[in-house]
Amino acid sequence: MKRNQFVLLIILAAIAVIFWSGIRNYRRRIQQEHSQPSAQVLPAPDAAAPASDSADSPYSSPLTNKQAPDFTLEDTTGKRVSLSSYKGKGVLVNFWATWCAPCKIEIPWFIDFQKQYAGQGLQILGVSDDDLDKDDKKKLAQEKSDISKFAAKMQINYPVLFDGNSIAKPYGDVDSLPTSFYIDRSGKVVTVITGLAGKDEIEANIKKALGQGGK
Repeated sequence: MKRNQFVLLIILAAIAVIFWSGIRNYRRRIQQEHSQPSAQVLPAPDAAAPASDSADSPYSSPLTNKQAPDFTLEDTTGKRVSLSSYKGKGVLVNFWATWCAPCKIEIPWFIDFQKQYAGQGLQILGVSDDDLDKDDKKKLAQEKSDISKFAAKMQINYPVLFDGNSIAKPYGDVDSLPTSFYIDRSGKVVTVITGLAGKDEIEANIKKALGQGGK
């Protein structure tokens, strides 16, 4: 009788462990789902597939061939930076985030192109889409510090601006990263790319924004 009770206790204990593990894994999964960033990350488009003008194309945007909406955002030095101050230059506005893996691939290319084309009038602006807690000053300061440290570590040589979420709507509700807007010297959006583009494609669009041809 005692042996049967002992076996029963072991079985009940095993069931309890399995049940608790299931509850814990479920809670962890729910927390992970809620902690995912609001913007999604897009992989590189298929190079073999031609870009189309359809609404589903990663290259289509209601802003194409229209004036880029002006904005003013704070950079990592505390300076207020306005898009309109770069009129007369070719501007690349890149929405990115520190957690975005494809963004980290593009950044070194942007650094190279900023060096290469600065003398010809190129200005790249990196608009961070990292979430900022504006209701908690201490947390906000830490979040800005983390972005600034990331930019310094990557040796980014162009302005990195905070609070991309605040201008996402006028830029077509940017909800995928990376997203880049190529703006010509008159302030008109000439190309929009959503997702990771190849280095050669980025350079071609920079030349287009500078009025040097390109696709």
